[in-house]
Amino acid sequence: MGIKIITDSSSDLPKDIQEKYGIEIVPLNIQFGDQHFKAGVDLDNDNFYKMMRETDELPKSACPSPYDFFERFKRVPGEDEILVITLSKGLSGTFESAVLGAEMLLEEQPDRRIKVINSSTGSPGLLLLVVEAAEMIEAGKSFDEVVLMTEESVSKVNTFILLDTLENVIKGGRLDRFKGAIANVLNIKISLRVDVEGKIEVFEKVRGEKKALNRFLDSIGEFSKDFENKIVSLSHSNCEEKGKKVLAEIMSRYPFKQGILTEMGPLIGTYAGEGGLVVSFKGISRNQKI
Repeated sequence: MGIKIITDSSSDLPKDIQEKYGIEIVPLNIQFGDQHFKAGVDLDNDNFYKMMRETDELPKSACPSPYDFFERFKRVPGEDEILVITLSKGLSGTFESAVLGAEMLLEEQPDRRIKVINSSTGSPGLLLLVVEAAEMIEAGKSFDEVVLMTEESVSKVNTFILLDTLENVIKGGRLDRFKGAIANVLNIKISLRVDVEGKIEVFEKVRGEKKALNRFLDSIGEFSKDFENKIVSLSHSNCEEKGKKVLAEIMSRYPFKQGILTEMGPLIGTYAGEGGLVVSFKGISRNQKI
């Protein structure tokens, strides 16, 4: 008997991590106009960013169906327990679909053990929770222990997004074009934060790219400590070299035990736009006021 982890494609898990821990991915649905795709299946990141660059409207995302999850759950051997960690319910209906898929499984196989957890984050934050759960399983923790410790970690995962361009927040209606034009003229950079409900909110507005990046890096030290036993995860939006440099700077400033770099897929990449960065790490609870 083993424990199988299943997550969705918004986790942006690198292939080597998927293969190392045998993690299964359920893809989100992406729509460009009248074209429909499954993220990571028939739409890779290169083509996603190319299509986004060429369109005046942002792509739309839709959660996997309950049946998508049900079909994936049925492939797991009957003696294995199933842990599902999904994208924030504040951003998508993915969690609800996974819950319904689990109910469908239990109707057919009432003795199965399955738990669905709302990560209240996405991309590197969801990746962080998935990797920590996989490490606990590898260390011999029981299903109940892994579930409990993962649930306790959810509110402690802090996620910050640094935008390189305001184009997508303008397209998405989060900033009107007049204010966006002024911000561009003044070289104002906007950083976002995932709040306690797992929704994306404006965190800071900083003038100048260098200052904005420094504040992005400083936020790690302000919201966390005891780095030696923690992982930091950084995802980049089609800017790998920039991501490598920033992750190296993070690791030189803070003694995390591990740093993971990944590329943002369609969901968070749509929010960030090209050149954006997202960092996630465990720190103070998001329930605390700042």
